[in-house]
Amino acid sequence: MVEHAQDALFRPVRAGNAFEETVERLMQSIRLGVVAPGERLPSERDLATRLGVSRVTVREAIRSLQENDYVESRRGRYGGTFVREEVPKPAPGKEFGDVHDVLTLRKVLETGAAETAAGRSLGPAERRGLRTRLDEASTSPLAEYRRKDSRLHLAIAEATGSASLTAAVAESRMRANELLDHIPLLEPNLAHSNAQHERIITSILDGDPASARQAMAEHLDGTASLLRGFLV
Repeated sequence: MVEHAQDALFRPVRAGNAFEETVERLMQSIRLGVVAPGERLPSERDLATRLGVSRVTVREAIRSLQENDYVESRRGRYGGTFVREEVPKPAPGKEFGDVHDVLTLRKVLETGAAETAAGRSLGPAERRGLRTRLDEASTSPLAEYRRKDSRLHLAIAEATGSASLTAAVAESRMRANELLDHIPLLEPNLAHSNAQHERIITSILDGDPASARQAMAEHLDGTASLLRGFLV
């Protein structure tokens, strides 16, 4: 049964968010007990083959989990990557509510916002504002990243010209941030997010609604993978 469970979890991931989905699958294997405390994860080579990603991606995902005390590496003949006997747990009594509801609402609102913003004829000030928010997020120190990231996403909503949509995105983002505050900031994910932000803003400024919607959907899917991996 363990082999069947591993086969179910360690199946090929989608290419768009390879790092985030690899983290999600590894976290699911830990949280569901498919790889129990003290047991060894499959080798990097095996995971890369089964997940359909590079060994570099697997190595980055494992390093991120190691830095956050979910796994540990051991050297020697019987070495490898092992699940820690005690892994981090959410704060006692913390209820995350309906994570699926939060993620679904966010995706509907923000993909629509990106598409709508790209379909508008933006003025010079709006275009400068989007580029400024993008630059601020991409150069933000770790401690400021959530705030700068939130401000960029709100700027995209503001570029639609709809105050009601902007308010809805702001409320949705507050709910999402409550979840994001309970998972670690992973530097490979932040680098990937910044690259995705660049594609989103470029699509909006180029007036390409379909590309803007697709880029935003892919970006939000990556965040959703991490939230599901750590919280669900």
